[in-house]
Amino acid sequence: MLQPAVEGFFLGASLIVAIGAQNAFVLRQGLARRHVFAIATFCFLADALLIAAGVGGLGSLVQAMPSVLFVVTLAGAAFLAAYGAMAIRRAFHAAGLSASGAAETRLAPALATVAALTFLNPHVYLDTVVLLGSLSARHAGTARLAFGLGAMFASCVWFYALGYGARLLAPLFARPVAWQALDIVIGLVMFAIAASLLWQAFG
Repeated sequence: MLQPAVEGFFLGASLIVAIGAQNAFVLRQGLARRHVFAIATFCFLADALLIAAGVGGLGSLVQAMPSVLFVVTLAGAAFLAAYGAMAIRRAFHAAGLSASGAAETRLAPALATVAALTFLNPHVYLDTVVLLGSLSARHAGTARLAFGLGAMFASCVWFYALGYGARLLAPLFARPVAWQALDIVIGLVMFAIAASLLWQAFG
């Protein structure tokens, strides 16, 4: 069972380790040291749930419902564009440029934001449910289970490493200009993802 588990781990990691809306939010919370455990845990559990759904066969159902994916795509693009605009605005707002004030958000709103960034992004479903689900079909029985668990473990390692590893960059982000640059990059990433979603929907 080791081979499919290792395969699942590396395939899962290749899909998760990328600059995206969810990862950008986890990074920012990690730098600010705000709700890191809760945010990382939510991201991991959400990924694990979606991976389990994909490995369990939900991927084929998602592919058979293009209208639902279209609605999610539009909603995701709108949310990401709005979040990107907020990040750009925050970059040029003096109160948002210090580490102490970078993410002074209560836990509930922070979890609501990361939930929206996770579940309103169609790429999450395409990667975890459809793609990983399809690839897991090459295995059967306990080997398929091992593949799914390997992918889940990759998600676990990544989100906790990203959230807590961000603290190593704390000296750099002690300077307000570093926070400003990060928010500008986050904003541009959100705009780019939103544009790609609209292109997929209407292109």
